[in-house]
Amino acid sequence: MPVNPTVTIQIVTYNSANDIEECLNAVLQLSYPIKEIIIIDNASTDGTVDRIRAYVEQSNANNVWVVPNPTNTGFAPAHNQGIRMTQSDYVLVLNPDVQLGAEYVERLVEVMEQRSEVGSATGLLVLKSSPDIVDSTGLSMSGIWRAVDRGAGESASQWRESGEVFGVSGAAAMYRRVMIDELSIAGEFFDEDFFAYKEDVDVAWRASLLGWKAYYCAEALAIHARGWKKGGRHSQPLVIRRYSYINRYKMLYKNLLGYHWIKSLPKVLAYELASNGYMLLREPKVLGAWWDFFHKLPELREKRQEIRRKVK
Repeated sequence: MPVNPTVTIQIVTYNSANDIEECLNAVLQLSYPIKEIIIIDNASTDGTVDRIRAYVEQSNANNVWVVPNPTNTGFAPAHNQGIRMTQSDYVLVLNPDVQLGAEYVERLVEVMEQRSEVGSATGLLVLKSSPDIVDSTGLSMSGIWRAVDRGAGESASQWRESGEVFGVSGAAAMYRRVMIDELSIAGEFFDEDFFAYKEDVDVAWRASLLGWKAYYCAEALAIHARGWKKGGRHSQPLVIRRYSYINRYKMLYKNLLGYHWIKSLPKVLAYELASNGYMLLREPKVLGAWWDFFHKLPELREKRQEIRRKVK
């Protein structure tokens, strides 16, 4: 690695006009030099692109590139689009509703340069509405293969110790280019079958299978608005709930290898019966997502085989 590793920050926007200026303000004040800031806009209709262009012109930021997509390609495909545009040593995947602390990138690069086995890293993400409350300190995976944001809803003062984690949240995730290249399947780092939701968990699981570590750095601070969670699950559009539901099963099919999972089978079956029973009674339309799973099964099978071939 070079003495001063290069970093690209990439942001995918979709009707993000209310958040993007604060996000870019924070990015431009980072203590670490950023090679490029790439913004992929997924056909916003609220003037996001115009606002970005006006901001870039006013701030004279000559390393910001805006790519307006004619259609909403989804979170995963848009970030892959950005990844293919650069060859920086590190890529920071950033949500437009996140404001990075000034030392966020510097702290993560420092950790990752010291530990070559770390392929991804994140900092302490707190809620914008309650800065003393944790949004995420990385991802954890339960025995029934349900991923959650570590520490979510807890006091930030309880999460001052850095260390390894299962994975990192895609809201503000630093990825090593070498790992991106190794994990990518058919040119896709994030699985584009996912469109959106749980693509960061899928990457974390795939990375662990290939021997990469993920790290939480408590000294790297960021603020996350988490606007999409307002109103709860039932306020989300049906298409979003379907993605969130079925992507877990796509991830399980691809990444659950070997036979070690058998010991957890009783707990898994109990959870699946309860969760799918709930869906059947309360949200039966969500179960229509299984059509997409079986439609994509040949592609999922090929990806599973490729992952098994790569596993160390």
